[in-house]
Amino acid sequence: MRILAAVDHRELFPEVGVGASAALVPEEVSLDAPLATRMRPRRLDEVVGQERHTGPGGLLSEVVRAGRLPSMVLWGPPGTGKTSLALLLADGGGATVVRLSAVSAGVADVRRVVEAARAGRRLGRRTVLFLDEIHRFTRAQQDALLPHVESGLVILLGATTENPSLEVTGALLSRCRVVALDPLGPDALSTLLDRALADPERGLGGRGLRLPPAARAQLTERTGGDGRVALNALELAAASLPDGGEVAPEAVERALQQPTLLYDRAGDQHFWVVSALIKSIRGSDPDAAVYWLARMLEAGEDPLFVARRLVILAAEDVGLADPAALGVAMAAHQATAAIGMPEAALPLTEAALYLALAPKSNSAALAYGSASERVRHTGALPVPLHLRNAVTAHDRAAGFGSGYQDAHDQPEGVVTHGHLPAGLPSGPLYVAGSRGAEGELSARWARRRAAAGERSETAPLPG
Repeated sequence: MRILAAVDHRELFPEVGVGASAALVPEEVSLDAPLATRMRPRRLDEVVGQERHTGPGGLLSEVVRAGRLPSMVLWGPPGTGKTSLALLLADGGGATVVRLSAVSAGVADVRRVVEAARAGRRLGRRTVLFLDEIHRFTRAQQDALLPHVESGLVILLGATTENPSLEVTGALLSRCRVVALDPLGPDALSTLLDRALADPERGLGGRGLRLPPAARAQLTERTGGDGRVALNALELAAASLPDGGEVAPEAVERALQQPTLLYDRAGDQHFWVVSALIKSIRGSDPDAAVYWLARMLEAGEDPLFVARRLVILAAEDVGLADPAALGVAMAAHQATAAIGMPEAALPLTEAALYLALAPKSNSAALAYGSASERVRHTGALPVPLHLRNAVTAHDRAAGFGSGYQDAHDQPEGVVTHGHLPAGLPSGPLYVAGSRGAEGELSARWARRRAAAGERSETAPLPG
């Protein structure tokens, strides 16, 4: 396949007198382009790492075989071949391909593409719109595109790194097939590197370079499954080598500078990594807890966001099994606000490790959930008279406060009357756990209930 480059669409559709809209025509790729761009696959069977879609019986191979391209959304991490696949599919269909980036395009651009597509249909041409970063399109922009995708006037090929179920409107998504691409594994990345080293036309094949195992491992294991990063790092590491030279691990290290941290503070990776941190602490795994914490902080996450999550986790997952955990998390939050990064990593690590090693109880979360459910079910039940504050003579005459027992005046501090309103379904809201400190707390609660029960034989419970 020839690589496609953006030009003014008026050259393709002179009968449509509108502005530029980034249509695509075949154009040779400059040798000055990055190695990853030069090495784009030219056929579907050159795509690596996505064999479940491109291999025999795969959706994309079947689309090519049938010669009928449906609207699709290609979803996957960076550097996994979304753009290459989209252009291969569109080019194979013999249609006019118009490329837009959702980062800079708007409704006006969509309208121009639609006008061009109508003109192309009159001439017997189909129009494929390749919309990169489709998750950046607003709902209004997606709605403007919807009827034309539904009618088949425009075949949509969207590419996104974010979950389309969350970022693409349900109406538009229902008109598209979603293809979830996988991060490239070490074998797939190694194949890309070998092709680049062997290809004398587009790659580095004319130079006879050698890639030793240590340097190869760095490129296949430290690039986050991103083929673009791996190829461009190889090119940079080899830039100063003489022909026939060996790519040194030190050169790869300099080219990578630091591991590629796939992380978007507003996207899927953000939520996945946060989820991994929370579940690692909940699962009492201190190694995983500090790893995911470092992933977030090294990728530039707001440390106060991390601190807030630890505070929530201390109350939600450690709870009464270790009541001190909330104080540790709050201290980490205050320290983070006071000192900032990079030093804030230390109190955050201390808190994450403490929470991971602490006994776990979610009884507080369950108790509140049960209480809120009963509140929604029963509404605003009247406060029992003995619990109402008797402020005025009228209040006292109405019986406010009558029968109330002050716990400080009772044996063992235990009262015999209840504190819940009449009409509330029976059954406990708080179910005590047995781990850590909550075991003693629950035993104390059991003793108090037993004492209240004994005394209630001679003192009725008024509420």
